[in-house]
Amino acid sequence: MDNSKKEHILIVEDELVIAQILTEYLNKNGFRSTHLSDGSKVISLVKSDPPDLVLLDLMLPGKDGLEVCKEIRSISAVPIFMVTAKVEEIDRLLGLELGADDYICKPFSPREVVARVKALFRRMKQSSLAEQKRQGFEVDEIQQRISFEGNRLDLTPTEFRLLKLFVSNPGRVYSRSQLLDLCYQQEQLIVDRVIDSHIKNLRKKIAKVLPEGKEVIHAVYGIGYRYEFDS
Repeated sequence: MDNSKKEHILIVEDELVIAQILTEYLNKNGFRSTHLSDGSKVISLVKSDPPDLVLLDLMLPGKDGLEVCKEIRSISAVPIFMVTAKVEEIDRLLGLELGADDYICKPFSPREVVARVKALFRRMKQSSLAEQKRQGFEVDEIQQRISFEGNRLDLTPTEFRLLKLFVSNPGRVYSRSQLLDLCYQQEQLIVDRVIDSHIKNLRKKIAKVLPEGKEVIHAVYGIGYRYEFDS
């Protein structure tokens, strides 16, 4: 299977043996994994090679897991599993309050980790399919196409990434800088306002397939944009 079509798991873990075991089990189960041992390197990788899920150790050199979790959440909605050897309830709650989706306590079974990762992706796919079907948008990841009730939108690669992001996260407000970080695949010197041109063009293309007067991408004054199909 082409690596680009596999779900990408970012493992942030400073214990090399644990990282190697997780990498081996995840790769054997059809995932693509990347390992980092230093918390200070996470954000640059999240921007350059966005993961589909992050396994984030709590105790890390450089920056600890809670700080890294907050930084990831400032630019991405990617699912985060906090991994910790601490059992105090406050650590678990704090991790979840900062935006983590779940936690895994050490010691753990790598088979259990893989099972929980698979379960999360199943839930996400079921939720995404249900949401997309309800809204009429169909996202074809393989062909990089989006259609509305059978009408294919003629999108540029950047417009595809933008609309896919919006459809997958209805109601969420994104700043212009967040949209640039999440939708541009390469490091480029681009000003935030460039995103307005992409949104303008995307709205025009969407308007051709939606009922007259219907808008789904809404400007949020002073911040950025939000996608809501039912507004």
